[in-house]
Amino acid sequence: MEFPHIGNNCSYKSCNKLDFLPMKCGACKDVFCSDHFAYSKHECPEPNTRDVQVPVCPLCGAIVPGRRGEPPDVAVGAHIDNQCTSDPARERRKKVFTNRCSFKGCKTKEMVPLVCGECALNFCLRHRHTADHLCEGKLAVKRRQAADAAMSRLKAAEIRTPWNNTNITSPVSTFADVQGTMSEDEALAHALALSLADSPEGRRGEGRGAQPPRPLVRQRVGGEQSSRCSVS
Repeated sequence: MEFPHIGNNCSYKSCNKLDFLPMKCGACKDVFCSDHFAYSKHECPEPNTRDVQVPVCPLCGAIVPGRRGEPPDVAVGAHIDNQCTSDPARERRKKVFTNRCSFKGCKTKEMVPLVCGECALNFCLRHRHTADHLCEGKLAVKRRQAADAAMSRLKAAEIRTPWNNTNITSPVSTFADVQGTMSEDEALAHALALSLADSPEGRRGEGRGAQPPRPLVRQRVGGEQSSRCSVS
């Protein structure tokens, strides 16, 4: 059963289909069915006379360029996922796209992790195969673990024994401070005296109140002058 008074026939010469929801071409002003509405489908003689419209991002208000014939939703969706500068889009990318590719120079992020079974690194869909990301195998994993362990040990050692350059003195300056204006012989005698004072015997003698050693005195022994001798 047909309703000729409802809808219009397609203006394409080989179609003439009765369409209840016909669409009018904006360039040639003819009516076409859903199958021949596009410029290329009905061979429109004036396809480029109208202005080209591009969608606008609803979040940041930026103009989103797209390919000719591509649905605007696809271009806007790709813009929100990758380039949109609005706060909601940034938060969405942080929460969803957190698996960044480990291949050098690649900044692609995926929604799901793609970990290589050989090197244990995460990659994108393009570099997920071992040949695509130049996989170094389990040797790279061991080398990376050894490097991380060495760095952690170095940091722990620096925390336990911090270097303080202010406490480090030069041996030359220390010797000059001790010697002062004394000669080498006087400085040597002074050092020997300090060493004897710091020795255990010297400390025990000081504790008992011992008297300092008496100077040696030369004594004469009686007898004839020829047999006399001096004892010291």
